[in-house]
Amino acid sequence: MYFEKLQQHHASLAGKRLFDIVVSALMLVILSPILLVTAAAVKLDSKGPVFYRQVRVGRYGKDFRIFKFRTMVQDADKKGLAITVGEDPRITRVGHMIRKCRLDEIAQLLNVLGGTMSFVGPRPEVPKYVDVYEDAYMATLLVRPGVTAPSSIHFRNEDEILAASPDDPEVTYVKKILPTKMALNLEYLDSISVWRDIKIMFQTVKAVL
Repeated sequence: MYFEKLQQHHASLAGKRLFDIVVSALMLVILSPILLVTAAAVKLDSKGPVFYRQVRVGRYGKDFRIFKFRTMVQDADKKGLAITVGEDPRITRVGHMIRKCRLDEIAQLLNVLGGTMSFVGPRPEVPKYVDVYEDAYMATLLVRPGVTAPSSIHFRNEDEILAASPDDPEVTYVKKILPTKMALNLEYLDSISVWRDIKIMFQTVKAVL
């Protein structure tokens, strides 16, 4: 059903990709001073690489490595959950500031330029959560995952929600948060367009500020 709907939005999808290439290239140039300062801060603050290259599931179910400025200690994924909960002790000093301003996400401009991601689209999940997708959720893998999405704005304080949960955080994520995220993602697929993407991008900036 969603594949057929997206076929009808062929021109919009082509426009999205052109927009992604042009705008991500411009933003990488314009934001290069911020990228360099952030990279230096990460490197000086704690041991480990500048980028965190976690495996995510992208378009058509293909795995790719997402670019994020590292905000946690080295090998954090081996020392805890795949999701971040509240004041996670794995987060570094600089990492706290970077996450508050969402600067860690800026590195995903490299993914957007490279074609593994788009500015707007369903946020890419790690394989273990895709493995528990219901059949309808698989439709979200028909498009490139996004740096932001309506679901990202709705759950901008997701780590705080999980921290306040009396249940296991991963159970809460899969049973309560993921279904709402997927409903918003599927709604996005119903009316995909470049102009809507631009609107969502401005809404994201407003939410971060």
